Amino acid sequence: MKEIVLAGGCFWGVEEYMSRIRGVIETKVGYANGNTEDPSYSEVKTGETGHAEACYIRYDEAQISLEELLKRFWRVIDPTILNRQGPDEGTQYRTGIYYINAEDIPIIKKSLEEEQEKYPEPIVTEVEPLKCFYDAEEYHQKYLKKNPGGYCHIKL
Repeated sequence: MKEIVLAGGCFWGVEEYMSRIRGVIETKVGYANGNTEDPSYSEVKTGETGHAEACYIRYDEAQISLEELLKRFWRVIDPTILNRQGPDEGTQYRTGIYYINAEDIPIIKKSLEEEQEKYPEPIVTEVEPLKCFYDAEEYHQKYLKKNPGGYCHIKL
């Protein structure tokens, strides 16, 4: 099994979208690459923690490749907008690809270069190693499964 963390605005929609992909074994939402330890949602939403709302994804590479997973990720974000997706605004809503394995870097870079060809503006999606990931509170986990009519900026 392989792992990656993706940030694409509000983490509820990213998690629900990714969880529906064949080959994705596990998803959970949390806070990634910030500068505070084990933050709460109320702290992250201030924009002062440096964390991005993100989705941890564990997937079976025999069923879906990282290339394909990233193609699907690009479909649900606007990678040219900084610190906003849909109506959600703030540094916690930035887009990012946070890799766990350095061997994924060439795949990620190639995917980003291919995606850039579709836009005249530069892509601002972060590509960084995963420095930290803290699970979000339980009520955020599988939020849209628990609340099917809940808010989502992604067309599911």
